[in-house]
Amino acid sequence: MITIESADPLAPESQRLIEQLSTELAAITGNNGKSHFNAEALNERRSIWVLAKDQQGRAVGCASLRPLSHDIAELKRMYSDRSVYGVGAALLEHLQRWAVSVGFEEIQLSTRAINTRAVDFYLKHGFKQIENYGPYVGRTESVCLSRTL
Repeated sequence: MITIESADPLAPESQRLIEQLSTELAAITGNNGKSHFNAEALNERRSIWVLAKDQQGRAVGCASLRPLSHDIAELKRMYSDRSVYGVGAALLEHLQRWAVSVGFEEIQLSTRAINTRAVDFYLKHGFKQIENYGPYVGRTESVCLSRTL
């Protein structure tokens, strides 16, 4: 069983997962993705950082949402260590429910095109490719995706 709970992105268990994600991203894409994530930005209203925990209470996944606009949230630093099946789906489901509860109508994200595992995961879960937005405009290595809630 997987539980999802709000957490502090600066807590040690959060930082452990963020570092694992950064290492994995660097191996896949050549970029650790840290330049587009600021944990302090999650102190903004309508932002959230969550951890997925296994039956023993060990953090096995993480993700965050932050506002891009009044209606759109951006998914950041989604990661599962893949030790428990279904962590990614559980994180997405939780964040989508939370996003609706605080008034968001859409979730957007960016990932690297070379990260086909991530792209395929999001497409499988109802996301559609969109024009690159914000800092990703003109960046051919990035793929932006969106899901209407």
